[in-house]
Amino acid sequence: MEAIGVLMTFPISTYLEQELDKRFKLFRYWKFPLKIEFLRENSSSIRAIVGTGRVGGGADTELINSLPRLEIVASHSVGLDKIDLVKCKEKGIRVTYTPDVLTEEVADLAIGLILSTLRRICECDRYLRSGLWKKGAFKLTTKFSGKSVGIVGLGRIGSAIAKRAEAFGCPISYYSRSEKSDSKYKYYPNVIDLASNSQILIVACPLNDETHHIINREVISALGPKGVLINIGRGPLVDEPELVSALVEGRLGGAGLDVFEHEPRVPGQLFGLDNVVLLPHVGTATMETRKAMADLVIGNLEAHFLNRPLLTPVV
Repeated sequence: MEAIGVLMTFPISTYLEQELDKRFKLFRYWKFPLKIEFLRENSSSIRAIVGTGRVGGGADTELINSLPRLEIVASHSVGLDKIDLVKCKEKGIRVTYTPDVLTEEVADLAIGLILSTLRRICECDRYLRSGLWKKGAFKLTTKFSGKSVGIVGLGRIGSAIAKRAEAFGCPISYYSRSEKSDSKYKYYPNVIDLASNSQILIVACPLNDETHHIINREVISALGPKGVLINIGRGPLVDEPELVSALVEGRLGGAGLDVFEHEPRVPGQLFGLDNVVLLPHVGTATMETRKAMADLVIGNLEAHFLNRPLLTPVV
């Protein structure tokens, strides 16, 4: 029986590579600098793509068109912005993703970013390590408990964040494409009104044409010089130059960012700001969650090639 060829577009985890190696003929795309030559030689044997939400880790139109036997794209992510879903549907290619198993992890990190930004935890750490505590106490910060929290996108992750923020006594409001009939939180029909009524604004919606730069100058101005922006979604959800200028000029109180518009590049102006916490896109980066995501990718691939129902299908 011919081995099923699987193309992994980006190094995700050693565990996932090992498990795929046991079951399929795995091609590690990043190890082939001459992509065109590689595809010319191997495209006819590749029937699946394993991708991720990272830049260069998805399945764009060009890659999909270059693989004539492609049947499924299994994304090691909940975000689908790096996959050409229209092209997949057009060609009858199945797409799966990894929802639910990463929800709690990302929500935890969002709360960590809020606390780190408001309480200046990273700055406190630097203050102590540099010996400045001997010269005097650290400046006063601001508390999280009781602050009004606005969430852009009340899906799985947004709802999990809201539940956690409730435990801090925070009033919760949200924006989404439409009002959630089963939600007890206050709904705003546009992001500017949400920001105007929030002290902390959390971005947790998917990235698509409609949500690109959903956080723009007007939204940032509405949040104001005492407001804090938290982004655990995707970098391009925020107009990054506008965010940077607002932080530098003091028109925004602070920001906690796990994602950036042009990863792994981060605006250098942010590095000198103490009211900003910067993370290298680690929302799901724990051993437990990454293993669960990898197992879901493997389970979807096995289900497809055994003609069983997919575990978490998109299309």
